[in-house]
Amino acid sequence: MPNSDTGNPLRVEELHRSWGEELEIELLAGEKGLERGIASDRIQKPGLKLLDPHLKLDKGTIQILGKTEIAYFDRLKAAEKKSVTVSLMSQEVPCFIITRDLTPDKRLIEACEKNRIPLFSTKLYTGKLISMLQEILEVRLAPFATAHGVLLDVQRLGVLLLGKSGIGKSECALDLILRGSKLISDDIVEVRKVGPSRLVGNGPERIKHLMEIRGVGIINIKDLFGTTSVMEKREIDMVIELVQWNPDTEYDRLGIETGTYNILGIDLPHLVIPVSPGRNTATIIEVAARNQLLKQSGGRPVRLFDN
Repeated sequence: MPNSDTGNPLRVEELHRSWGEELEIELLAGEKGLERGIASDRIQKPGLKLLDPHLKLDKGTIQILGKTEIAYFDRLKAAEKKSVTVSLMSQEVPCFIITRDLTPDKRLIEACEKNRIPLFSTKLYTGKLISMLQEILEVRLAPFATAHGVLLDVQRLGVLLLGKSGIGKSECALDLILRGSKLISDDIVEVRKVGPSRLVGNGPERIKHLMEIRGVGIINIKDLFGTTSVMEKREIDMVIELVQWNPDTEYDRLGIETGTYNILGIDLPHLVIPVSPGRNTATIIEVAARNQLLKQSGGRPVRLFDN
């Protein structure tokens, strides 16, 4: 079973480092507060609440200051600006992001620096920024688990290969890649629950595109076979578990009933494939993926035997 990790913190520093270029954000102040945590995948835009003397912003939620907020702030008198600034700085927020490359009041910059709250600026419009942030945070803050296996795109199906160490998962995956499959991750797969019924897998940054083949060593799939041989992430559609062939074990011969494998509360189709000399495991997995696609489209591959 995958190891679940309910604590999946995201620091502002990671957001800046990993997605800063994509979000076009530039740090204006509050560098000493980059360790602040982002706890929610929601994005908040204060709007007229800026003027509320009892202002209460959502804890752990990124705050967006757009044209409306900056215009309101600029029109305030000095005493009112001070009051609003004190109110903003008292909130438990991870960071502020100013959109449309607007110029913030110097009081806001100074206050963020003093209170160690990161203040960013971006050229993006508010709607675009919020949409991009929500997409990033929905995945990054999703319930999280790790699985020791290989995740591949086989016949346009996300297949998670599991099995004991030494069973031949990586070698089988390499054979599938030579046939046109794509590698997402080898050895460690990070699985996140996105929405009520989707699981998305990716590989840790340090082992991205790498695969260990006994007798050869560590190889880089992207460098060897090109960009079309890898993917950054993939929804997981089924789990295939490789086991050592045991002559005393009765294996499924008809495939009428498909087992399930539970990850983070979601049941996935699960097949157990015995491995033995002379069996072309890669071909079997490829056929299993095609068979699953047929089932998903409403086909019944074994309809002659299930009545």
